[in-house]
Amino acid sequence: MLELERITARRNEPDTLAEELAKQLAEVQAEREELVIAERVLHRLAEQDQAVTEAAAAVAPTAARVAGRAVLLIPHRGGTGDEAALPADYRKIPAIVRAA
Repeated sequence: MLELERITARRNEPDTLAEELAKQLAEVQAEREELVIAERVLHRLAEQDQAVTEAAAAVAPTAARVAGRAVLLIPHRGGTGDEAALPADYRKIPAIVRAA
């Protein structure tokens, strides 16, 4: 009879271990799923950031060299539309046109 009790007790140990391992496995699988979702979110954010960066680069004015000086091919636009907002070189153009 003593051996039967010992066998039963010994059988309970693997059952308990199996339950603990099943619980750990479920936790690990849940964490893995969360990490997969987080990875997808980071990929989407990186793609959006890259698209914003590319769009900003496409809109940014391009510098060129004219008479040995760096100038913008398309000047920056400001909130004001008067001649005072223009760079000094550009302010000369309307004055020349008015004088002609």
